[in-house]
Amino acid sequence: MAVLTDRPAAPARRQQRAARTLTSRFLGYATLVFFALVFLYPFVIQIGNSLKTEPDAAANPLSPFPDPLTLAGFERIFAGTNFPLWLGNSLLVTVLVTLGRVFFDSLAGYALARLRFAGRGGLFAAVIAVMAVPGVVLLIPKFLVLNQLGLYNSYAGLVVPLLADAAGVFIMKQFFESIPVSVEEAARIDGASIFRTFWSVVLPMAKPALITLTILSFQGSWNEFPHSLVSVQDPDLFTLPRGLADLVSGSLGKGTQYPLKLGAALLATIPVAIIFVVFQRYFVRDANDGSDKG
Repeated sequence: MAVLTDRPAAPARRQQRAARTLTSRFLGYATLVFFALVFLYPFVIQIGNSLKTEPDAAANPLSPFPDPLTLAGFERIFAGTNFPLWLGNSLLVTVLVTLGRVFFDSLAGYALARLRFAGRGGLFAAVIAVMAVPGVVLLIPKFLVLNQLGLYNSYAGLVVPLLADAAGVFIMKQFFESIPVSVEEAARIDGASIFRTFWSVVLPMAKPALITLTILSFQGSWNEFPHSLVSVQDPDLFTLPRGLADLVSGSLGKGTQYPLKLGAALLATIPVAIIFVVFQRYFVRDANDGSDKG
């Protein structure tokens, strides 16, 4: 009889557990939505103010609703500033730096992961040490080196010092070490040189790491401001971060000019957002995918 009385309680317990699970899931999603809105609200404010008139933006800077809605801020960006020039400079520098980092960081990472040479451990320790040094500490040495080499105030000065970075070398080294050595040994048996093995066998397997490095390099070089501050002074060589800083500092005169400044900042974020959205599924892919496919 006791067994018969316990049976009806089992479905009730299952319903209670299901209700608790549903409640906890609802609370979890509600928390995520709340924090998502908190983080997105400044971006919404940026969009709203870029579509406002100057008086409306000054009177209601925290309102996301323009009254009236106007594109005058964007028109002034292209007609009254050097934004197209800054955009062209940023595209040129970013593309060259991204390509250079992907190539040179991959070469350095492969050498540290696979080649045996004197001082390899010390060199890798130096790479790790560079990652720990704050970038602001290197600003004055960068200026002195660029000035002594005759690269100051030139496109070469904007590009060459950024063609390799310690973080990219570290990422590629860690990935190459996850690839089975047997894959490279088979290529060596077939007569492939070290560079041919790297270029034709190992590098195609490193697609997830390469895309991650591409995203980080593009974002980093596109948003790079301190380096442009110490490498160029000619307004014709300004990149977007340097040009936007010039706008924020009041180069166009008095007034808040929120629509113009926020509109320019909004346009500057679009390329990075596009790159990240297109390649986001590769950004979090397991680095072992390449070796598994090999």
